[in-house]
Amino acid sequence: MFHAASSPVTSPRSPLGEKDQHHRPQDRQSKRRDAFFDNAKYLAIVLVAVAHSWEPLKGDSRVLQAAYMVVYAFHMPAFIVISGFFSRGFDASPGKLGRLVTGIAVPYVVFETAYSLFKRYVDDSPGQELSLLDPYYLTWFLVALFIWRLTTPLWKTVRHPLPVALGVAALASVSPDIGDDLDLQRVLQFLPFFVLGLCLRPEHFRLVRRRSVRIAAVPVFAVALAFAWWAVPRMNGAWFYHRDAAQEMGAPWWAGPVMQLALFGCSLVLTACFFSWVPGRTLWCTALGAGTLYGYLLHGFLLKGADYRGWFDQAWLHRPLGEIAVSAAVAVAVTLLCTPPVQRVFRFVMEPRMEWAFKRDAAELAREREKAGERERERRGEKVSA
Repeated sequence: MFHAASSPVTSPRSPLGEKDQHHRPQDRQSKRRDAFFDNAKYLAIVLVAVAHSWEPLKGDSRVLQAAYMVVYAFHMPAFIVISGFFSRGFDASPGKLGRLVTGIAVPYVVFETAYSLFKRYVDDSPGQELSLLDPYYLTWFLVALFIWRLTTPLWKTVRHPLPVALGVAALASVSPDIGDDLDLQRVLQFLPFFVLGLCLRPEHFRLVRRRSVRIAAVPVFAVALAFAWWAVPRMNGAWFYHRDAAQEMGAPWWAGPVMQLALFGCSLVLTACFFSWVPGRTLWCTALGAGTLYGYLLHGFLLKGADYRGWFDQAWLHRPLGEIAVSAAVAVAVTLLCTPPVQRVFRFVMEPRMEWAFKRDAAELAREREKAGERERERRGEKVSA
């Protein structure tokens, strides 16, 4: 989900968490960015927010439930694939570990605390516990991203990483004893998409953006919507959340691996179709792709606040025009939350500068000493010549 540095879908040309881009001149940064990935991040975060707004409304509409099911099949996989793609350069060096802490761990602690307190006081829920081990609402993704990023060097050394990741996800789907700590079920069941991103190369994204794929994506999405409409009363939608084992959903254990593989295939096809429709040129919304972490983490307060106050209970919102109005309003709201003014206000939380918390990298110190020595030699040379 996000700003170039710490967004769930990372900034083009930079691995997730490398916030040094923000401090480079704007012209250099724009040259290094790929408009396709910024556009994809922006469109995906809009889908995430809109789908979240459908949750309290979809019970009255089979069509909306079908659309919700289709969107949930690919919006998070798309984020995760891009996150994995831009995580290929993570090597667990001190500098990158530090940026992982400031770009992912610190926002997690802040927003996990903020969301828990928000529910306790706005929803009048004094029993709401504050626990960093039990991610609330949106914050599970930050936990997952932190764990996936830390394991990146391991996946880069495995001979066949994607089959191994699929095996891990399948085992998780039949292991209810994993529990809810750190939302590990989601971490493990969504893992194959991250590992797939690590395995991809730029030409793979160019492959799905061909005209033939864009055309084929139309009937694919049409079939997906029709199937979802048929499946609404027949299928447990919780499968798309990947947060429970099969047994916890009342299914036999063998359904876990079967659904895991089936959903991975379906999500992969829909994600490829989504990417095929993402424009590759610079648009008015391209710059907003650098602020998707802000939109992701902040829009939850708007939706949860509306839900806690009962605003979604109004009858007219449960009619087609009301559902469209809510979708449009949320799309506008999350767009505004990705803008530079919002980024400037919340940057101290999303991208804190914490040099005081980390040791200086030995290689960096050596380079600085070398540069200082060169300057000193140049200064002495100038004095001698004078």
